[in-house]
Amino acid sequence: MFEKSLYDLIRGLRNHKGNEKEYIQNSLKECRAEIRGQDMDLKATALLKLVYLEMFGHDMSWASFHVLEVMSSAKYLQKRVGYLGAVQSFRQDTEVLMLATNLLKKDLTSTSITTMSLPIITLPHVITPSLALSVLSDLLPRLTHSSPAIRKKTIVTLYRLALVYPETLRPAWPKIKERLMDEGEDPSVTAAIVNVVCELGWRRPQDFLPLAPRLFELLVDSGNNWMAIKLIKLFATLTPLEPRLVRKLLPPLTNIIKTTPAMSLLYECINGIIQGGILDGTDDSVGGEEIATLCVSKLRGMIMVEGDANLKYVALLAFNKIVLTHAYLVAQQEDVIMECIDSPDISIRLRALDLVVGMVNSDNLMSIVGRLMRQLKNSRSATAEELNHRPAPIEPAADSDDESLEVAIKTFNEASEAPLLPDDYKIDVINKILDMCSSNNYGNLVDFDWYIDILIQLVRSAPIPNSSSLSDEPSTGRKDPSSIDVSERIGDELRLVAVKVKALRSQATRAAESILISTYNDTSSQLTSGSGVLRAVAWMVGEYASCLASPDGTLTALLQFTKATTSAEGLIIYLQALPKILALIVGDDQMAWTPERKTMTSLLMARIIHALEPLAVHPDLEVQERAVEFSELLKLAAEAVKGQETSTDGTQQDAPLLLTQAIPLLFAGQELNSVAVGAQKNVPIPQGLDLDQPINANLNNLLRAVESASFDEPEQDEFEVYYHQQQPPIAISSNEPAVNRLGVREEQVHSYQQGSEESYLDPDIVARRRAERIERNKDDPFYIAPTEDRSGRSTPLHNILQSNNGPDLDIDSIPIMQLDLGKTIPSGQPSPKRFSGQKSLQRIQVAADETLATSGTSTPRHDDSENSLDGPQRPKVKGKSLLQVDSSHIGAFSLEGDSSSGPLDYERQEREEAEMKKAMQEVERLRLEMQRANERIQAAQGVEGTVVRKKKKKPRTAEAEIEGGEAVTVVKKKKKAKPAVMDDGSAEGPTTTEVVKPKKKKKKSKIDEDVPQDIVASGA
Repeated sequence: MFEKSLYDLIRGLRNHKGNEKEYIQNSLKECRAEIRGQDMDLKATALLKLVYLEMFGHDMSWASFHVLEVMSSAKYLQKRVGYLGAVQSFRQDTEVLMLATNLLKKDLTSTSITTMSLPIITLPHVITPSLALSVLSDLLPRLTHSSPAIRKKTIVTLYRLALVYPETLRPAWPKIKERLMDEGEDPSVTAAIVNVVCELGWRRPQDFLPLAPRLFELLVDSGNNWMAIKLIKLFATLTPLEPRLVRKLLPPLTNIIKTTPAMSLLYECINGIIQGGILDGTDDSVGGEEIATLCVSKLRGMIMVEGDANLKYVALLAFNKIVLTHAYLVAQQEDVIMECIDSPDISIRLRALDLVVGMVNSDNLMSIVGRLMRQLKNSRSATAEELNHRPAPIEPAADSDDESLEVAIKTFNEASEAPLLPDDYKIDVINKILDMCSSNNYGNLVDFDWYIDILIQLVRSAPIPNSSSLSDEPSTGRKDPSSIDVSERIGDELRLVAVKVKALRSQATRAAESILISTYNDTSSQLTSGSGVLRAVAWMVGEYASCLASPDGTLTALLQFTKATTSAEGLIIYLQALPKILALIVGDDQMAWTPERKTMTSLLMARIIHALEPLAVHPDLEVQERAVEFSELLKLAAEAVKGQETSTDGTQQDAPLLLTQAIPLLFAGQELNSVAVGAQKNVPIPQGLDLDQPINANLNNLLRAVESASFDEPEQDEFEVYYHQQQPPIAISSNEPAVNRLGVREEQVHSYQQGSEESYLDPDIVARRRAERIERNKDDPFYIAPTEDRSGRSTPLHNILQSNNGPDLDIDSIPIMQLDLGKTIPSGQPSPKRFSGQKSLQRIQVAADETLATSGTSTPRHDDSENSLDGPQRPKVKGKSLLQVDSSHIGAFSLEGDSSSGPLDYERQEREEAEMKKAMQEVERLRLEMQRANERIQAAQGVEGTVVRKKKKKPRTAEAEIEGGEAVTVVKKKKKAKPAVMDDGSAEGPTTTEVVKPKKKKKKSKIDEDVPQDIVASGA
């Protein structure tokens, strides 16, 4: 019988296209029969085919015992196949792994280098703690083997053993360290040791500080780029522990950055300088600026490399770290960074977007925001087919170079010309725009009118949240990006501008009014009554109703949104805004109370009452309360209006006081200002307040009854149809001009410095801004107003002559003005003002957030500000590494000392050194006290026959006279000098003593001061 080899199996797969599964099943049956035979060659061939099929996902764990049989073969070729099968199929829970221990130990002690290499390279894949303990004694002698390949493989294997069995490092580390210190060691072995040291160094860097001289020598002298990358990473973890390394590392790192052609080594040098704190830790400011400028210039070159998206990505990552310390250097690279904003790679766009926030200032804010706005406007959202697109599963086929796949991919990419941006990216762009403009309390914002127009455009460009994801969010507990309503934050930002910037309050309120009315009028608008932006907009038009341009239209739009199907959060704000706008419309006490005004007021209140009555039984208690309160109040006002007589020619009647005074006074009071984030925490909780106590003991039953009741919408009557049903539009209305539908593509703006506001603002916003600019500069003689039919070659004078004289220009009809130069302007009259073509920048004052006066902790934390690019530090998730081994316990293992050392050995060592220093100081103090006491005893014993004198640099104190062998000791007090008391028992003559007050007290005189004053020395 002819058996198939591995090549036959592969050739058969190629020949059975479309029927691979059946062919593979037949091949597996053949392999099962072949591997159970006695022929070792046939068994090895079957095992080799099983290893190949295992890569397609077919399990071969059933053949583990046969793998062990092939591993025990005496032939090297068969043994190699067996070890390959063990690497592919053996796991830590494989039962035959215990039987393989003796085989592994035997092959480790083999005299053949090739046979010895097989268990060394297999152990990292099958190692367990018990197996590591068994083979460690046989593996350690291989560190001194004569072959460098064996030593290199042994070092790497010992690292894998240390991950699952940390006690491996105790006997292995001294030998590994010896190999590292050997300057004559093979470079491949040294590179392997550096790799292991780097992997262990980030866990316990303090254990590797003694190796810094040798590692520095390898960094300078070695020409291996891979080893240099590992050393730079290791030094980045060592420099925080030893700041003196910064000055030592700067010259070699600078040399590598300037000279290396390898982009990987260049990036790792820059990344090591950043992570190691070398940019911050340099004492010489000039040197720090030089290395920072060098890093930024090299990163710029990496971004400008065409066709390599990986280099751009890592360069942007490094820029995001440098911008925290050298933002001005990164801002100088604005041109290349902004080019990454339009990169087809979405990951590069996100990194560039994070970087732009950190480098923005008042000079480049408008250009950067314009670039992002243009990107939002020219993009399109994903269609339903693209959202539901699922890639076809990969079938196990030998050929992967099918041309049909390339054709399909090309057709899919060319389906649409407009760039496709996911909604989560659009949300991120909108959030970054709001962060940049509102940073530092709007410190970078120059033109608030431009910012308000940007907010209006963002409302139109914001993606609409998916309603299905909104309903599924509470059950999943996860926030889907498609369920985020970013328009709510845009509305909050517009409201914040109106609250904090009083000079722009009217413009912001009218912008909110335009959003509300356009949502009501435009049937193609994607905004609904439940959109988040409409809640903030409704609050603004109610709170600042006096700034509205069309209160009647605003009230009509609000009444359309105030219905039972709207969310409770929106209804609460809509109900509060309705009476405020009504008070503005009908509350004018200066207007005559005419029959027309009475009729208009009655109809208006009837419309509002009709909209509020269905909400009186709404499930939400807040909506119920507001609807009932305002409807009852308006019913009282309607009765007052009905009973109030109107004015006639003979009598003058005033409007009801309930309309002109009572209702407006409900909403008149102190102005609402912005409150700091932490101000609420500083409000003390009142004593006796129990928030857990229910308001009503029967509240649960009431809520259950309300939930069970059905709230059907009332039947539509004529009143409802007349006031609330919008007539069908006659023609299709759209904000987009008709010229844009002709298929003519707008010329792409390649530079962020080119392109005006027309490229990212809608035509209605551009037209309004142009009209405001013309109105503002209509009296300016230096401003040339744009005209409709104006060619590129015509001038203003040509237009005037063309309009007055027709197509045929008559020179004689040119008007001539007589200039009387003798007439001068009287001194009493002011000289005519000269207008400037630019818009005058008014002084804008932005109000600060309010907080409690006694508060000291209410300052908001700007964790999400533009300076915090990395954001809050995320805790590291404890889990298995890429090696599928839980190595979290190795961080508590010390390379020196006993195994009981914890993770805080370095801190404990510092504490012990401080305690030892303090103890030495105490011992020194006690020694000095004992020495002084000894000197006092010697002084007391020496007066019997010895003259005790004190050596002084300036002997200006009391003098001692010796007459006839007598010694007189003069003792003085601290404060007052008195003559010494002397014993005249054997004195032959009077002895005079001069007492001189010392000029300055000496420290050494304390010994003399401690001697009692009644000591009188006499001769022996």
